[in-house]
Amino acid sequence: MTYARTEPTDQEPDIRARPPLVREFLLVAGLFLAYKFGRRAANGHVEEAFRNAGNVWDLERALHLPGEGAVQDLLLHSQPLIHAANTYYAAVHFPATALFLVWLYWRRPRHYVWSRRVLAALTAAALVLHLLFPLAPTRMLTVAGMVDTGQVYGPTVYGQTPATDTMANQFAAMPSLHVGWAVMVAVGMIVATRSRWRGLWLLHPALTLLVVVGTANHYWLDAIVVAVLLAVALAVFRPPLSARTVPARLPRPDLRGSGEGSPASPAYAADPAGSGAFAAGPREPAAGASAPRPRLSKPSAVAAAVATGSSEPVTVPGAFAQAGSPSVGPTGGSAVPPGPDEPAPGADAGSRAGTRAGAAR
Repeated sequence: MTYARTEPTDQEPDIRARPPLVREFLLVAGLFLAYKFGRRAANGHVEEAFRNAGNVWDLERALHLPGEGAVQDLLLHSQPLIHAANTYYAAVHFPATALFLVWLYWRRPRHYVWSRRVLAALTAAALVLHLLFPLAPTRMLTVAGMVDTGQVYGPTVYGQTPATDTMANQFAAMPSLHVGWAVMVAVGMIVATRSRWRGLWLLHPALTLLVVVGTANHYWLDAIVVAVLLAVALAVFRPPLSARTVPARLPRPDLRGSGEGSPASPAYAADPAGSGAFAAGPREPAAGASAPRPRLSKPSAVAAAVATGSSEPVTVPGAFAQAGSPSVGPTGGSAVPPGPDEPAPGADAGSRAGTRAGAAR
């Protein structure tokens, strides 16, 4: 009988769960290209994008959300700070997500498959919204009064003329995949790792949110919508069972046994004489066998003989009836040591005790 216990163990990569590298590379590259060409297909909806931008701005004011300009004002106090924010927006988004997937593929293959599915579903949903709801970012909205920090302070990933930009769709602000991918990176690393500091991964999406808003590339609602989409994707694709704990078999403290947790056999389970008298259990004798005599400890046996005045010698059963042990007479004295009439070594303890008693008489 064992107790079940869980204890932290080092996680080793499950090689069997790791998909083929070439297939995964082609799959991820294909999804990325499909997303890039899909976003470019939404170019040209300029009027609709600005109309939707005005509606989003009015909705945010109706919901009493803080103005995006307040975040940008904080960044504009320092030119190195705004330059760092533009660099973060341009250079961290794709590399951070790629490194996240590569590390999971190598160290947590099961979590890699789960994360890749979530990211693919999130990106596909975002692409659909980009096509159905083109949206001009806050840097293009006159009523917002915000500065295009990428064009003014650099660096930037967008062309100066949004309508003719062939590298990116600048009217795909809703939802913000910068925020969505950053949140998934944090969630994936928190789920897949055991470090007590893994909560610090949440700083990545928090910093990304401040950057995309402060550089006038996204609205607050862009981040809210992508968070809802990600929550749906996480509800559909459940994370794999964590390997942080494994069952450990431990022996019960009240039972002695082998190192495997099996209890030791009780004393009455053995039958040296092979008679099977104790096979039925410790309390009931087997059918046809005489009931075992009650066992007394050595002091109790001596006291009983003295109290009754019995002339018969007292033999001590059990562990005390060993070969060469003297019998105890009615007065508690020792009997004469065994002589030539000592039974053969194969005789049981009771026979040897009886022989020694006859020699004493």
